[in-house]
Amino acid sequence: MPFSEILSMAFQSIRANMLRAVLTLLIIAFGIMALVGILTAIDAIAYSLNDNFSGLGANSFSIERKWGEVKSNQRGKKQKVAEAVNYRQATEFKERFDFPGKVAIGCYGSGQSTVKYGDKETNPNVRFDGADENYLEIKGIDIALGRNFSKTEVESGAPNVIIGADIVKQLFAGKNEKALDQIISVNSRRYRVIGIMASKGSTMNESGDRSVYAPLVNVKSLYGSGVDRDYFLLVAVTNPTDIDAAQSEATGLFRQIRGLRPGEDDDFEVFASDGLVAILKENTTNLRLATIAIGLMTLLGAAIGLMNIMLVSVTERTREIGIYKALGATRRSILLQFLTEAIVICQIGGLVGIFLGILIGNIVTPLLGGSFLIPWGWMFLGFALCMVVGVVSGFYPAMKAARLDPIESLRYE
Repeated sequence: MPFSEILSMAFQSIRANMLRAVLTLLIIAFGIMALVGILTAIDAIAYSLNDNFSGLGANSFSIERKWGEVKSNQRGKKQKVAEAVNYRQATEFKERFDFPGKVAIGCYGSGQSTVKYGDKETNPNVRFDGADENYLEIKGIDIALGRNFSKTEVESGAPNVIIGADIVKQLFAGKNEKALDQIISVNSRRYRVIGIMASKGSTMNESGDRSVYAPLVNVKSLYGSGVDRDYFLLVAVTNPTDIDAAQSEATGLFRQIRGLRPGEDDDFEVFASDGLVAILKENTTNLRLATIAIGLMTLLGAAIGLMNIMLVSVTERTREIGIYKALGATRRSILLQFLTEAIVICQIGGLVGIFLGILIGNIVTPLLGGSFLIPWGWMFLGFALCMVVGVVSGFYPAMKAARLDPIESLRYE
């Protein structure tokens, strides 16, 4: 019997048992949808995060306070959180660190700032931070129009700002040339726009395009230098192969500046940009494995359900099988017919699941700061899994149907 005829008979059988086939198909579609949808979202977010972290470059690292418990010098007593890195410590490190490369200082300002221009105003969700003349370069942020801060502006606290693409979009209809050299208000303080950052998108709902940077001393004077004011350092070495030596030297110098005694834990952390990417890859790999495991368990349930339905179908069609055999159908053609029915049901369910998975994954992804992605790899995995499920769940019922005795089958009521 030609395969085209076997395929045609398989579709006829599916149409004859439409409700049963659709219910099984939906179970498979749900498993594939969950698998492809979650993996699509994970990949899209991972690519976005990787792009943002890799902007720091393989030759850079950051230094900031440690947020976990650290051992103090008082008989090993634990203190909950280390002291913030203050302005004096940050500037002293920048002055004393003589390893070939550059050092930048950043300062956290406010994440709920409002920016105004004329009668237009942003939502109170703009990041307003302080930066020095090296910060944007080491951070990997390009300036689309205008210029960076000068060292004089940073030290004098000049009322100038560099703004993100979202701010331009909201206040200046997305036209950079209109925004440049204009006076805007940030948290009721007036600033001149000297630069516009190139768009970088968002990461985990944190958008660099929704940021405003002012000279470091300006933010320091605005928010003060109390216990809640926190500075951090970015270091870029000239030769990427010297990154380990630079980190070691930076750690020793900053321990001196922080006044740590021998035996005391570091109350600050050094993060290499490639280390952040490695952590990201490890975490997303674990998420992918967990998602695949959940998807496989769902598909296992679907396979058991499909096998049960195919066994019922063989029982109900015993007389039909007997007629086919009496007319000359071979064991092989009967086996292929039932196996093809199972595979067709699985592949249709897989197609529906993959489509819904890509759709849902790319709906959720922008909400989490990722970008649109077509997951070709996961699509092929979905098709392959559906093929495996179809063969595994359909083989035993197909063998049972192929082995039926034609005389006994014709007598079946």
